[in-house]
Order: sequence, then C-alpha cells, then structure tokens
Amino acid sequence: MKKIGWGVIIGIVLVLTACQGKPDQGKTLIIADQYGLAYAPLQVMQAKNFIQEIDPDLTIEWAKAGNTTAIREMMLAGKVDIGFMGIPPFLIARDKGMDWGIFTGLSQAPVGLVSSNSEIKSLEDIQGTDRIALPQPGSIQHILLAIAAEREFGDAGRFDQQLVTMKHPDGMSAMLAGQELQLHFTSPPFIFMELKEASTHLVLSGQEAMGGPFTFIIGAVPKRVRDEKAESLAVLKEALQKAMVFMQDQPEETIAILAESYQLEPEQLKAYLENPELKYTNEIEGLETFIDFMDRNGYLENEMTSDEVIWN
Repeated sequence: MKKIGWGVIIGIVLVLTACQGKPDQGKTLIIADQYGLAYAPLQVMQAKNFIQEIDPDLTIEWAKAGNTTAIREMMLAGKVDIGFMGIPPFLIARDKGMDWGIFTGLSQAPVGLVSSNSEIKSLEDIQGTDRIALPQPGSIQHILLAIAAEREFGDAGRFDQQLVTMKHPDGMSAMLAGQELQLHFTSPPFIFMELKEASTHLVLSGQEAMGGPFTFIIGAVPKRVRDEKAESLAVLKEALQKAMVFMQDQPEETIAILAESYQLEPEQLKAYLENPELKYTNEIEGLETFIDFMDRNGYLENEMTSDEVIWN
C-alpha cells in the first residue's frame, strides 16, 4: 500500500476544516440576531413556522450574538448567512470592504440614554468621569449619541472616551447597581424595564438625537449568499412579512409567543408592544441621515449612497 505523506494529511485536514466553516450551499440559512424586542418578528416567524409553510425543505439555524462585531466575524468566517443589526455598524463594515447589502428593514424602536444619577438631566450634565454603557463603539446607540453631541456641542466625539462596551442585560444590571456606571444607551425591553425603576430617568431619546423616526434594525446579506441562495433569501423575506402582518392581526397570540421568549408577564409585554415608537416594518428610514452624518464626521472613509447599499 502506498504511504500517505504528512503534506497530504495536512492538506486533507485543511480542506475538512474549511468545509466545516462553509455554509451549506443547499437549503439552509444560518441567521444571527441580537438581544431585544426589536427582533420580535424573527421570534414570531420561528414560532409560527412561517418559513416551513412557504418552503418545507428550507432549514433555518440560529445564532445569538452580543453585538454586530460578533455577527460580522461569523459572517466573514462563513458561519452565518444573514445578520440583523443597526444601520451604522452595517455601514462601517461595508466601508471597510465587507461586500454586503441591506435586504429588509425590521423595526423602529424607542431607544434612549437612561441614567440612574439624578444630577444628570441632560447631555450637558454628563461629567468626564461618568461612564456610558452601550453595545459597542460604532453601534447605532453610539452614533445616535454622537449625532446629539455634534448638534449640542459641535463635537461628535465628545463622549467617545467614556463608552463601556456591554450587552444590554449586563449594561442594565451595571447601571441599576449604580457603582460602575451611571448611564446606559439601550433599547426595548431593557429601556422599559430600566425606566420603571424609581431611581432612573430618560436623558435623551433616540428620536431626539436623530431629529425624527429611523429604522433601528435592518437585515444584512453578503453577496455570496445573495448570489448562491437567492431563492432561500426570497423565502425569508416573505416569511418575515407574514410575521409582521401576523403581529398586527393577532396581537393576543403574538403576546403569548413573545412573553415566553422574553420571560415577561403578558400584561407587561402588551404595554411594551403598544408603545407608538415600537414598529415592525420592512421599510427603511433614516439611512441617508446616517450616511451623511457618518461621512461628515469621519466614521466612513468612502462615499456611498442609499441606492448602493439597499439590495432589494
């Protein structure tokens, strides 16, 4: 028998390793999302099996990420096909060369900067020693804070040295403890839960920062998936639309599904979902405003337009 050399063995191992990280080219989509009610259509779509209703052969696998950086790294490694995130981190990654586009909007949400320090009533009251928790630099929370800082102080980076990267659940716990930090820029349901506490208050809302409504979460797809799994992507878009319509037409069942997912009391969740700023729609709003601001303040190095980044 002919002996197999080490070079051949190493080659086989490398090929097998590469195959492990490569997504299935057939009927599988791997979707990554993050924490919060802004992603609710995904949970409803999953619970109601809308994907399987449209295409019984399509399998969905899920990955939960703490921030967009984690999603981007998984996508670059070929371990994720679809990612849901805020517009700014999507733009930053695209600016750095990631070949991906927005295939849908998902939600608008009442995000905001919450403080447990009664002396901090406005951005002007934030001292240099105060710490601000948010998902990561470049997140939509960070960019909204920067937009407000530019408008109020003429300095978009005024608070950049005071940011602390934390997942929303951790940021809420740290802010309510009041020892490590005093401010948390967060989203539903965490913003609702924080503002229920007597010791907290809203310093800045997302719409105040932006100057109007905006899409909070979008769906992003890399070119390889758009090209190789176009039919599966179309099924996902249709299933998401079904989930959004279902949430409007069947509010009681929607509450039952989400209450279990988020471990919340139904009445409490009902109040959250009735917030007029929490909307689930595939429309994309505010993209040009984000691009203009981020280009003007150096968060983006290359020019881009909304037409270039929206892949319908």
